Amino acid sequence: MKFSVLTLFPQLVLPYFEDSILKRALEKNLFELEVLNLRDFSANKHQKADHTLIGGGAGQILDPEMVENALHSVKNPKHTIFLSAVGKSFKQTDAMRLAQKKHVVLVCGRYEGFDERSIELGADEVFCIGDFILTGGELGALCLIDSIARHIQGVLGNAQSLENESFENHYLEAPNFANAVFKSKEINKIPAPLEYSKGNHARIKQLKLDLSKLRTKFYRLDLFKQHKS
Repeated sequence: MKFSVLTLFPQLVLPYFEDSILKRALEKNLFELEVLNLRDFSANKHQKADHTLIGGGAGQILDPEMVENALHSVKNPKHTIFLSAVGKSFKQTDAMRLAQKKHVVLVCGRYEGFDERSIELGADEVFCIGDFILTGGELGALCLIDSIARHIQGVLGNAQSLENESFENHYLEAPNFANAVFKSKEINKIPAPLEYSKGNHARIKQLKLDLSKLRTKFYRLDLFKQHKS
């Protein structure tokens, strides 16, 4: 699988892949990463990347011709995602679905975002990572890549890690407790569930499911009501 990131600030994207799980995955060629500087595709000799708004208004928007040129440079087949506050919120189910794609292109917004024609002509999907505003789409792109890459075979050392994560069964992950002895009196005042240490895996599984539902009801009542069974 390949990820291509189109951004005005490649230096914000590349460091994320210099450590930990995703670095090892890249070294093992489990996926490819391409980061393109949008300015390189500007038709302006000074690499100007933005324009004022028609009809007035604060701020600038990305040059649609520059975005178009950049997208044309990326080889097909590709699935193109624009990162914008107007998009739908990215979900775990989206990560699982997109992990089946061969090439995902992520276009990072800046300033006041995209000329609407860029979205109409170039986007297969538009996503945001929540109902809040960021200075650019780079953080959103990194969130999507991280979430999608976890579903690529071999990226996680233990495939079972995915099965028990939050949202995999529509609920938040059950509480976890370290298997260790602590000096802290405060930590020791809160014992882990006794059932966890008894070795009855069927009962542990059921307890974790029950705790998962309780946790979801407490932290994310919206999810609990949506998937209550």
